[in-house]
Amino acid sequence: MQKKTVVFSKDSSNLFFHILTKCNLSCTHCYINPDQHGTNTLDIETIRNWLALFSNKASQTNIIFLGGEPTLHPDLFLAVKEAKRIGFKSITIDTNGYLFHNILDMISREEIDFISFSLDGATKETNDIIRGKGSYEKVMSGIQKAVSKNFSCSMIYTVSDMNIHELELMPDMVKNLGIKRFFIQVIGMRGNSLTTDKKLQVSKETWLSIIPKVAQTIASHGIMVTYPTVFLDRNDSFQCAGIVADNYFVFPNGRVYQCPICEDFPLHSYEIKNNRLMATPKINEQDLFGLTIPEGCVMNKIIQPQNLAYNKNCDPDHQIACCMLKEEISI
Repeated sequence: MQKKTVVFSKDSSNLFFHILTKCNLSCTHCYINPDQHGTNTLDIETIRNWLALFSNKASQTNIIFLGGEPTLHPDLFLAVKEAKRIGFKSITIDTNGYLFHNILDMISREEIDFISFSLDGATKETNDIIRGKGSYEKVMSGIQKAVSKNFSCSMIYTVSDMNIHELELMPDMVKNLGIKRFFIQVIGMRGNSLTTDKKLQVSKETWLSIIPKVAQTIASHGIMVTYPTVFLDRNDSFQCAGIVADNYFVFPNGRVYQCPICEDFPLHSYEIKNNRLMATPKINEQDLFGLTIPEGCVMNKIIQPQNLAYNKNCDPDHQIACCMLKEEISI
């Protein structure tokens, strides 16, 4: 078993491209905020033009097509083909499993590296409370169809207080699904998460007692597992991906963020106007990345302070890692 921290590097970048914000589901933890991200669907010519803005580093850039639900876009297959033509390092579609517009028949496994399915419960009872009635059966059917067509598939499980009790059931469930990667995500307090009256975030003690153990068990089945570090050890130094890596979160209204925690606010680093990537004026997220605080991530301190705890001397009990810092386990 091999475990490593995926270090930040300017030599590898990620482009999270939201080609629309429309979705057929309304998940409890959905981070899409129409007021901040727009409600429009990008046409294929705009998608091509925006992809070209990141073509100079395409060979070093992993692109992930998202929504909303990206398969609701009738021209997603053309977007995938364009990304392949440009030469992006890897191409992924994140989907809720409904696979609209016969997307599996419109692309080939040579054109895409991964189709990543979101599932938030080991049982349909738990998953469907979070993601919507019938979504469990749809995502399981979608995985089966994709695997049968020899697409490489992965799964995303967003951990919250509503579903962490079922995470320990996932190793037995996923070992025979045919997926190659498993992503555990921590829930962010943005979008729908801010409007629910349910307790969503898990404690440090719960996270550390469950996540690494489950990740190792899933990895023992030959599935690569990636999960966020979240809590730094006392001897770990804090690094912000916004300073030492290139990550771009593009939304259909033209906003381009470098930190996903900022996405509920007009703090974006760039904006796409007339098919040009333009730096935004101060103050934006880049002006905050370099701030050094005892709590670690300054964005977390400002926007998600409920993640923090303090001792009687008002010193932080722990540092919060950059949300882009990941642990990876494989055989």
